[in-house]
Amino acid sequence: MLDLYSPGTSLLHRMRPAPKMLALMIGATLLFLNESLPLTVAATVLVLALYFVAGLTLRQAWNQIRPLLWIFALFFALQWYFSGLILAAYVVLRLAALILLASLVTLTTRSSDMIDTMTSGLRFLKPLGVNPAKVGLAISLALRFIPVLAQITQDVREAQKARGLERSVIAVAMPVAIRTIKMADDISDAIESRGYRP
Repeated sequence: MLDLYSPGTSLLHRMRPAPKMLALMIGATLLFLNESLPLTVAATVLVLALYFVAGLTLRQAWNQIRPLLWIFALFFALQWYFSGLILAAYVVLRLAALILLASLVTLTTRSSDMIDTMTSGLRFLKPLGVNPAKVGLAISLALRFIPVLAQITQDVREAQKARGLERSVIAVAMPVAIRTIKMADDISDAIESRGYRP
């Protein structure tokens, strides 16, 4: 399973998943309700301070947003063009703070613990026909196959590069989609053959 958990003994590591996930929801809501650049800067600094509290490094924080720098650059350019520099800085900084906050939760909480917490939290929906165990299975499978899909995409790109087709979106997307659907069918058959009845 994909698990970004970074082992530690800090207060945030020892805290139960439910309060951390609740704090994440409240923090994300406040970030989106806030429309002040100074407050957004303060919130970002606070989140980075929590990384130190958790015994994490700035490098680990940087690694959470580095893959998204091109998205930040695109958002910044568009917002600057249409709405000005201040709003552009506010939008990008707010997004960065939200990603850092979510990453802080995943770095200090095991994926299995988060899934168990979400499964328990959904029990109140049982009368409406929702099966918490199936939701937990779906979440765990989604987390497990994020790196698998990334590996499939990389393999297809390398294969198409050898054919000179690495720049073709269709030449990459179609094989990835076909392999993903086949993998989903295989997993479904495996679960069914084992008589899984959550």
